[in-house]
Amino acid sequence: MKNVSLWNIFLAFAKIGAFTIGGGYMMVPAIEDEMRRRGWLSDEELPDIVALSQSAPGLLTVNMAIFAGYRMRGISGSIVATVGCILPPFVIILLIAMFFSNFRDNRIINAIFSGVRPAAVAIIAAYMVKLLKRGRHNAASFIISGATLLLVALLKISPIYILTVLIVISAGVGLYRQKSRKGQ
Repeated sequence: MKNVSLWNIFLAFAKIGAFTIGGGYMMVPAIEDEMRRRGWLSDEELPDIVALSQSAPGLLTVNMAIFAGYRMRGISGSIVATVGCILPPFVIILLIAMFFSNFRDNRIINAIFSGVRPAAVAIIAAYMVKLLKRGRHNAASFIISGATLLLVALLKISPIYILTVLIVISAGVGLYRQKSRKGQ
C-alpha cells in the first residue's frame, strides 16, 4: 500500500464526518466508499474493519476511523482519522446547541428534520441489504437477526442483555466445536 499522508487521512475523515448526517451506520457506507475510491483499503479489508469496529466497545464510526487509520499509518493514522471523523460533527453540534433554541419552533427547520429521518432509515436499510449480499449467511444468522429485532423493537428488551446472551451462547458453541474437532 502506498504511504498515505496524515493530512489526506484527516481530510478524508473530516469530509465524511462533516457531510454524513445521522452518524453511526450512516457513516459506514461513506467510509467504505471513500477508502475504496482512494484505494486505501481493499474490498477484503473493509468487511474485517466493519466487523472489528462493531465488536469493539465505543462508537462505530470512531472505531472504524481507528482501525482504518491504523491500517494505513499506524497509531498516528488512528489518531488523525479519529480527530478528522469527530471534529466536524462536534463543531456542528456545538453550533446547533448554541443557536437551536432560537429555531426550535421554526416550521422550516422541523420540516428539514422530518425529511432527513426517513432518508437516514433508508440509507441504513440499503447498507444492511448490501451487507447481506456480501456475507456468508445461514439460517441461524437470519433467525438470530429476526429474533433480536423482535425482542428489541416489540418487547423492548435491552440490546445489552441480548448481546450478552448471544456472546455466551456463541462462546459455548465455539468451545463445543473446538472440542469436537480435537476428538476426531
